[in-house]
Amino acid sequence: SVVTMLGTEMGLITVMYTAQTGVNGLFASFHIGLAAFLVTFVIGLTGFVIIKLRALEVKSIPEYYQLRFGKKVRILGAILLVLGGVLNMGLFLKVGAIFIQTIFGFESEFTLTVVMFILIILVLIYTMSGGMISVLVTDYIQYVILSIGLLLTVFYSISILGWSNLFVSLENINADLNISKDVYNPIKSMGPSYISWQVILGFVSAVIWPTAITRALSIKDVNMVRYQYMWSSISFLIRFIIPCFLGICAYIYFSGNTDSNTLLLMPKYLYSILPVGVLGLVVAGMLAAFMSTHDSYLLCWSTIITNDIIEPLSNKKMSSRSKIKLTRIIIFILGIYVFYWGLFYNGGDAIWDYLGITGAIYFTGAISVIVFGLYWDKASSTGAMLALI
Repeated sequence: SVVTMLGTEMGLITVMYTAQTGVNGLFASFHIGLAAFLVTFVIGLTGFVIIKLRALEVKSIPEYYQLRFGKKVRILGAILLVLGGVLNMGLFLKVGAIFIQTIFGFESEFTLTVVMFILIILVLIYTMSGGMISVLVTDYIQYVILSIGLLLTVFYSISILGWSNLFVSLENINADLNISKDVYNPIKSMGPSYISWQVILGFVSAVIWPTAITRALSIKDVNMVRYQYMWSSISFLIRFIIPCFLGICAYIYFSGNTDSNTLLLMPKYLYSILPVGVLGLVVAGMLAAFMSTHDSYLLCWSTIITNDIIEPLSNKKMSSRSKIKLTRIIIFILGIYVFYWGLFYNGGDAIWDYLGITGAIYFTGAISVIVFGLYWDKASSTGAMLALI
């Protein structure tokens, strides 16, 4: 369960945005992984929110909304969840295609579109035919392959750049480029408000975000939920630190020359330093990560739309066969949207900030509704509706 949860959250998009964060913030960016580690560990240690949710035997956050506040809150909460989540997922395909395009040296916009089209067709066929069993199996395999590939990449990076030389080179590059920001101190370089935002995102990733919490709610033993979070916290730290470190290595390798597109730097770096066999393993791991994240998210959002929006609005119990058919149709529609959004969106945001802001459409209201609903007897349906709005 720990590995499949990490397999979902450790996608190609994760490696790309984390490496980009490393390029932009350098070693000061490590505080983001540290925040995720501490928050997830404390949640596992105390059982805050997760134990109460698991004890209610609900399978999703919208299901909890109905149990605690009624059907209207469930439907509204699910709509906002899907809105934020689908917008959040909108860049996954494009970022994955950018990685492949950069690794193979394709530079045209047309080639990027072709790569996106091929990838989304593969994902849709695989997800619509495989279902949740294929998701769990591939999440496990993908995590193992990608972990080996990333560890080998760290080894090659240190052997090529030199451990002590990393820090010296970084300071020299910033001095040559007249960059005065603090390389190591996030308080000075990013500010307390940004750090507090990362703590909130760490909490959201562990407790509020459905792809993570759904797995916790499906564990049979309540006490095992605690252990899952405590062990996952270590891996959440590692999953951020390693790609972030590779982003820093890429920044040093190219002497701070990012060409204004920091997202491309890490795949260019991998292509430059890795021998053919290792590069093939890393690319295979990245593609597996791309697949497993997409299938998990597509199944997650389509299931929520079916179970928590369409079925409650229809006021009748749907058969399992009807749900499966409807879920597949929604997966296909979501696939078309993700492809379109990848073509349409050309923003220059840092990917991590984009994900945080789009996710906030859902979780800023959901945090209040879930926490107060669980720990405050006077929390009402009207209050929940207003909080979500």
